[in-house]
Amino acid sequence: MSQVEKKAGLLRRTSSSKKPLKEKVVLMYDEIFKEDPAKNNARFWDELFLMKVNLEYLESKLESVDGEEVQRIQDNINSLFHHCVQALGEEHQIKVVNALQTLCALFRGVHQKNKSASGFDIINMLMGFDKAEQRMKDLMERLDSLLCGDGSESLKSLCLKLLLCLVTVTDNISQNTILEYVMINSIFEAILQILSDVSSRGQHGYDAVVLLALLVNYRKYESVNPYIVKLSIVDDEPTLDNNKQQYKDKEEENQGGFFSTLTSMVGSMFIADADEKLSVQTNEAILLALYEAVHLNRNFITVLAQSHPEIDIPTTPTTPTPTTPTTPLGTTPPSLDMMNNPELPLDPNLQTSNLLITFLKYASIVMQDTKDEHRLNSARLCLIILTCIAEDQYADAFLHDDNMNFRVNLHRMPMRHRKKAVDKNIPSRPLVCAVLDLMVEFIVTHMMKDFPMDLYLRCVQIIHKLLCYQKKCRIRLHYTWRELWSALINLLKFLLSNETTLLAKHNIFHLALLVVNLFNMFITYGDTFLPTSNSYDELYYEIVRMHQVFDNLYCMVLRVSTNTGQWKEAASKVTHALVNVRAIINHFNPKIESYAAVNHISQLSEEQVLEVVRSNYDTLTLKLQDGLDQFERYSEQPKEAAFFKELVRSISLNVRKNVSLNTLSQDVLLKEFSTIS
Repeated sequence: MSQVEKKAGLLRRTSSSKKPLKEKVVLMYDEIFKEDPAKNNARFWDELFLMKVNLEYLESKLESVDGEEVQRIQDNINSLFHHCVQALGEEHQIKVVNALQTLCALFRGVHQKNKSASGFDIINMLMGFDKAEQRMKDLMERLDSLLCGDGSESLKSLCLKLLLCLVTVTDNISQNTILEYVMINSIFEAILQILSDVSSRGQHGYDAVVLLALLVNYRKYESVNPYIVKLSIVDDEPTLDNNKQQYKDKEEENQGGFFSTLTSMVGSMFIADADEKLSVQTNEAILLALYEAVHLNRNFITVLAQSHPEIDIPTTPTTPTPTTPTTPLGTTPPSLDMMNNPELPLDPNLQTSNLLITFLKYASIVMQDTKDEHRLNSARLCLIILTCIAEDQYADAFLHDDNMNFRVNLHRMPMRHRKKAVDKNIPSRPLVCAVLDLMVEFIVTHMMKDFPMDLYLRCVQIIHKLLCYQKKCRIRLHYTWRELWSALINLLKFLLSNETTLLAKHNIFHLALLVVNLFNMFITYGDTFLPTSNSYDELYYEIVRMHQVFDNLYCMVLRVSTNTGQWKEAASKVTHALVNVRAIINHFNPKIESYAAVNHISQLSEEQVLEVVRSNYDTLTLKLQDGLDQFERYSEQPKEAAFFKELVRSISLNVRKNVSLNTLSQDVLLKEFSTIS
């Protein structure tokens, strides 16, 4: 059979002189597009849903009708929609399967036909505007019942795919007017119930989480979105288990809902090949869901911090959908194998873990390569998530808890000038050390021509927020601060070396100001959070040792601030911020030179310089600078709104591309339900 014949719903050619025969279901579709199909056959609708659906033919038929024809057959389309919804309540499972697939073809076909039409016109064509509210109420109630019932897992999967199809039929989900009815008739509880069942979430977790992430983003800045409201107050996860099934003790420990599923899915984003080389597939949809949970629900922070030996999702035996290397990034759900092993053996010795460790490892891989758009989006999302975490008091308390130490094996970009770190040398430390390591790693590895300014700003702001917490709570963190200072000074050096190129695209003075103010935080408040007095001495040593960078920065910002131009004000702020750094340099440099001259030493050792520093603190005068320990709290609206709008659009397009009801083969479904009457 040729492809043309197949698409047209043709069966075979009887002879060269006769027309090809059509499938019965295709003939029935043709009747719907002519007149009331039940007029001459009272059992038409019963028979239709016993027929194997021809999705391609029905969709193409809907797309091909012209304006006048739409008016003529609108009642029949309305009737088809109505009978699909009615069929979802049938005991005969084949009818339910066919009705779900027919609804998908209806949603896709009508939207494809009416791309330029208003949402109201589309609703009218599908359901009839006067009956739409009741029709959608019935549909959502039936889907809710199927998702929460004890029925087939295949049917639940089909329901979720229909909902994903409905949500993603428009490029911009906020222009999908039908979703107003999905807001009114919420299925939030049904989604959480799926996620609260250990076995169920293993099979449907990915689709359920992606669906919820998309629904949360429907007109989130324009109106009250019930999915946002409900997600923000989810608290006691075990109470979400409405199935009242009896689980073994161990299984009860693993029970959870949306949060636990995210824990598993973020972990499952790791992929290791046979050579134990780690690569990673970015998955923007799951990262978006993680962001929404962290951003909207303070209770989720406790889940981030909960320790567990190994995350495991028991699953019933199913055949995982094979994924090919050609699948676009950010589109493929984790395979069941990966979901059963979310924490791949990244560490030589298995240890207690938690979602935050898994997330930091994932972020360390994603952030290595930001040239690809999907990875850049994912890196930005990772940093936004870390920004929200760094602002949260509970998260900060956990991150800095000296009684909760972890070995976190972050992945480092191969670089010629440094040796590959040996995993066994990773110390066990509070988790904030791993966050700082991740920020330092990004800073030193992305000084390149295509400078990711936005990501650098976020990195420096995360460091600042962590320092503010340490200063406020007087936490003396045992961390190799010198690595951070060195990274920041090298960043300033890079900005100076590439001033002309970078200024054509970015306000480098804003980033320079943030970096200088980090040094001001250490200078002004370091005695409250640096671990020892020796650390404070080392800070001054590092500033004096690298004084040339600060001197050059001062010359540059002074030059720009004294000229009239676009960057005058921004450069002027950096000039003022450098006052204490320059005071330190101007105070200690002459003393060091004098010490060297008196003692006839051409080059002082580090210890000798430190001795000069310790001996001359008393005569150093610094200015008190206000607001160093203050920061602007993260706000999605309006600053991040454009980013999330484009991200959701990208995710929606990818979901639409990959959500096909044929992923659950019709033949498999029909075979599964063929014995059910």
